[in-house]
Amino acid sequence: MNNSQEWSSRTFGNEELLPRVPLPTLEASCARFLEWCTPLLSTEELATTEAAVKAYLAPESPAHELHATLKAYDESEGVHSWLDTFWPSRYLGRRDRIALNANFFFLFKESEESQLERAAGLVASAVNYKLLLDEELLPPIVQRGQAHSMVQHKFLFSATRIPGEVQDTARTPYTDEWPGPSAERHIVVFFRGAMIRMDVIGPDGVPHSLEDLAAGLDAIMKSASAPETSAGHFTTKARAEWASTRQELIAAGNAEALDAVETALFCLCLEDFAPKDTQEACDHLFHGDSGNRWFDKAVSLIVFADGTAGINVEHCRLDGTTILGFTDTLLGSPAAEQSARSGARSQGVPAFAPIDFTLTPSLRADAEAAAAAFAKYAADNATSIVSFQDFGATTAKQLGMSPDGFVQMAYQLAHKRTKGLLGATYESIATRQYQNGRTEAMRCVTPEAVRFVATMEDPAADADTRRAAFRAAAAKHVARAKECQLGDAPEQHLWELQLIQKRRGEVTEPLALYDSPGWTVMRDDYLSTSSAPSYNIQYFGFGSTSSKCIGVAYVLLQDRLNIYLSTPLPVADKMSLFAENLGNALVELRDLLASE
Repeated sequence: MNNSQEWSSRTFGNEELLPRVPLPTLEASCARFLEWCTPLLSTEELATTEAAVKAYLAPESPAHELHATLKAYDESEGVHSWLDTFWPSRYLGRRDRIALNANFFFLFKESEESQLERAAGLVASAVNYKLLLDEELLPPIVQRGQAHSMVQHKFLFSATRIPGEVQDTARTPYTDEWPGPSAERHIVVFFRGAMIRMDVIGPDGVPHSLEDLAAGLDAIMKSASAPETSAGHFTTKARAEWASTRQELIAAGNAEALDAVETALFCLCLEDFAPKDTQEACDHLFHGDSGNRWFDKAVSLIVFADGTAGINVEHCRLDGTTILGFTDTLLGSPAAEQSARSGARSQGVPAFAPIDFTLTPSLRADAEAAAAAFAKYAADNATSIVSFQDFGATTAKQLGMSPDGFVQMAYQLAHKRTKGLLGATYESIATRQYQNGRTEAMRCVTPEAVRFVATMEDPAADADTRRAAFRAAAAKHVARAKECQLGDAPEQHLWELQLIQKRRGEVTEPLALYDSPGWTVMRDDYLSTSSAPSYNIQYFGFGSTSSKCIGVAYVLLQDRLNIYLSTPLPVADKMSLFAENLGNALVELRDLLASE
C-alpha cells in the first residue's frame, strides 16, 4: 500500500484508488486452515482433517477449478473484490430470522434531554449527515496514511432488506435500479405499533428545524392510533416465510404502504416507557416490541420516554465500523449545530400521515402468530451486561500489552474455567482499507492461547512462567489479527469456494474438507466476539451464533470495559459464571503483569 498516496477529500473519491482484497492461493489457505483448527482437535480429528486437506489439494481435486473460477471472477470488469458475491450469499442468503440473530444495536451515551428533544436532535443530525453524503462532503476515513472504503455509507439511508424465497435482496440507492443518492424526504415514525410517514426535509430540499421536528413528533404521539395488529411483526419471521407473507401483503393492496416504509430515509421508533435500568434498555434496543420495529430497515433510531436512545441496524450492507462513524458524528456535536449546518429552517409542523396496512383475517392471524413466536424466541435468549470500571485500554497499555490481546486472552481463560474447555472463538477484523472491504473472520484459539490457559491453570507454574505464556499468547493474537487485516486468512476464501460449488448446483462428490472435523469444529462458535470502541456508546450487542455460543459484544475504552453478553436460555447459568470468571481473570492478569 502506498502511504504517500494523495487521497481525495470527497466521500467516495478514493474507492477506485484503494488496493484490492488479496486473493490467497489455495495452498496458503489450506496451510492456514490447518494451523487455525489444530489447537481445537484431537489427534484423530487432526489426522482426518489433514487427509481431507491433502485430498482437497490433490491435482485431480475440483478445488483447483473452483479457485480458478474465483480468480477469473476477481479479475472481471466491474468486480471490486473476490468477496463481492460472498457477502450477499453470507448475509442475504441466511434463511432464519434476522431479528436477534443478525441485527445489532448500540446504546448511546446518556443525555439530559427529553424524549422529544433527543428524538428531534437525532433526526436533525442524521439528515445533516445524509446531505453531506449526497454532496460527498463527509471526509473519507484515512488511517495511518491509508484511505478506507466508504461504500457502506451509501446504504445508510433509504436502504431496506427485502425478503426472498431463496435469497433476500437489498433495496438501496446508488444502484442501477435507483441511481444516485435517495431523493426521499420522509422517515417512518413508529409509536405504539402505529407507523407514520413524516417529512423531515421540506419540498424545496431544505431540512425542517429542530423545533419543527419536535412539534411534528409531539403531534404524532398525541394523534397516533395504535393498530389492532402491527405489520412490523412480519419482519421477525424466517426469511422465506416473510417473503411469502410480503406477496400476500401486496396482493391485499399494501404495495404503497410497503413502498413508504422501504424508501424512507430511516425509522424512528418512539417508545412509550422508560427502561428501568441499562439492561432493559439494551434488551429493548436488541429486540423490543416487534410491533414497534421494522427489522429489515438499515437504520432504526430508538428513543425511550426518558430520552434514553440507541440504534438497531440491519447487517447485510452495514458493519459496526460504519455505524460507529455515523454514531460518533450524530453524537459528537450538539444537534443545534448540526441542524444549522444542514441549512435547516422553520417551515411549520412537518407533513405527516399514517401508513395504514390492510390486513386480511389471515394476515392478521399471521402477524399475531409472528409476534407471539418472536416474543417467545426473545424470552428464550438470556442476556447480561457487565461493566468493569477498574480495567480499560490504558491499563493494558501501561502493562505493555495490547488491549485487545489482553481481553481476548481473558475471555479464553474465563471460558476454560466456566466450561472446562477452549472452544472455537470468532472475532471480526475490519478490512476497510480495501475496495469494498468489510471484515475478515479471525479464529482466536492459537497454540499459544492453549499453552497460556494451561499454564494459568497449572498450580506448579510460577509467576514468570505465567507472564511469559500470557505475553506470548497476546502477541500471537495481535499477529494473527494483523494477518487478517491484510487478507491473509483462510475461512472466507475456502467458504466462498464451497459456495461457488453450491451455486452451480453440480452433482459432484462433496469435498471432504467441508465435512472434516477441522472445518466443523473451527466454525462452531463457543464465543463470538466483536468490539465497538467509542465514548459515544455505552453498550453494543448482537446475538449468539449457536446453541452453545455466548455472544460477547464489548466496548473497550481507555478507562473501562463494558460488555453485553447473549446466549440461548439453556446456557444462561454458564453465561453468568463466565461473566464472574471474566471479572476475576481481568484482575488476576492485571496483577500478574503489575507484579513483574
